[in-house]
Amino acid sequence: MERQRMSALTFYKTLSEGKTGKARSGAPPVKKIKKENGVPTKKIPRQRRGMKPLESSKRQSPGEKRSSECRPEKDSRSEGDDVISAHRSLESLLMDLTKVNNSRDRASRLFQWLVHPVLDKNFFRDNWEKRPILIQRRNADYYRGLFSTAEFDRILRNRGCSLRVLNPQAFSPTVWQVLSILQEKFGSMAGANVYLTPPGTQGFAPHFDDIEAFIIQLEGKKHWRVYNPRSEEEVLSLISSPNFSQTEIGKPILDVVLEAGDLLYFPRGFVHQGDCLQDAHSLHITISSYQRNSWGDLMLKEDPRRDKFLAHVQGLIKKLVRYAPVDAAVDQKAKDFLHDCLPPLLSAEEKAGSVFGAPTRWGDDKPLDVGIQLKVISEQLCSDGDQVFLFYTTENSRVYHKEEPKSMEMKTEQHIDAMEFLIHSYPNFVTVTSLPCDTANAKISLAEDLFERGLIITAE
Repeated sequence: MERQRMSALTFYKTLSEGKTGKARSGAPPVKKIKKENGVPTKKIPRQRRGMKPLESSKRQSPGEKRSSECRPEKDSRSEGDDVISAHRSLESLLMDLTKVNNSRDRASRLFQWLVHPVLDKNFFRDNWEKRPILIQRRNADYYRGLFSTAEFDRILRNRGCSLRVLNPQAFSPTVWQVLSILQEKFGSMAGANVYLTPPGTQGFAPHFDDIEAFIIQLEGKKHWRVYNPRSEEEVLSLISSPNFSQTEIGKPILDVVLEAGDLLYFPRGFVHQGDCLQDAHSLHITISSYQRNSWGDLMLKEDPRRDKFLAHVQGLIKKLVRYAPVDAAVDQKAKDFLHDCLPPLLSAEEKAGSVFGAPTRWGDDKPLDVGIQLKVISEQLCSDGDQVFLFYTTENSRVYHKEEPKSMEMKTEQHIDAMEFLIHSYPNFVTVTSLPCDTANAKISLAEDLFERGLIITAE
């Protein structure tokens, strides 16, 4: 059965070929084509041998097209094949295509070059939106001239382009360690980007961001100008701005040159721009935090009790804690924060006392001892929903949101009490026997679950 859905391109091709449907249904079967060196070939009819390659793309009337498609002896190659065989470089092909006045013909010929030796009509019939295809030519020069590392280098050097490395923490253990520690200080995800800018160039136009920014100069120099927020609405802005012209931003409140070892901080909403001096390149890392982490963002969290609260807020302002859906909103905000967070980078001592450094600590046939001392690995834990789930960061990816939020269910009230006890005891160690559970087995079972998820470390 034919597929009922089709893309705009497929629909267009169906309309443009609809008049030939009956003729095709009665057309003789296509002859099998012999292959030479893996490329379909067929003897070219005599009347076409003298035809100029670029003149073969003249559009046919519907009648001419129908009659030509019904003749089985028609050359099975696409019209673009003549162009492909006549040109050995992309440059010469593009030069000749400028002489073709019909834009659709130009597009068809260039696409035929792209997928050669597969016929364009066969590609759209057999592969487009249906299945993958691999074309191996054993010709390393086929796409030569389209782009190259030399051109890439020339663009970077001559056009004054900056290079930006997104999420360097996914690749650099040092950046990961710095950010994973700082996110505890900020109570918010900490991120980073690295910028390399050539001498005498400017990477970005004036703008403001929705994050708290720490500019750390690593190499070279960079000239920075910082401007006050342009209005009250842009103070501590929740969104980033578009680019501004110089006339829209006024005079800078800070005009400095950062050198290696310097730091520049500015809050969200402050317009800024940076440019390189003529005699030095610049390498800096921007550490960012506090994106959508204000009290306003907390109150915007959706909750079924929110509408009722807003309707009575004027009369109940003094009883806000009792009526507002604060707990649910805070839990959701904490869950989002833990999902954003980088996994903790453990010290050698912490790793040795965790499942990551001693995976068989409680699996070596030794009797489990309720006197073992333990503590949670960090204070970054929260619960969510009617059922109580413990969310944590130890299994997060260093790539932003690569994994779903990690959690474990707290099945009993005693487990909840035990987790609160562990969190409130941090950073001190406590014994397994001190956990507020009824039996020793319940205490050990909870400790095992937490240990296997990397949430606690032992003192031994």
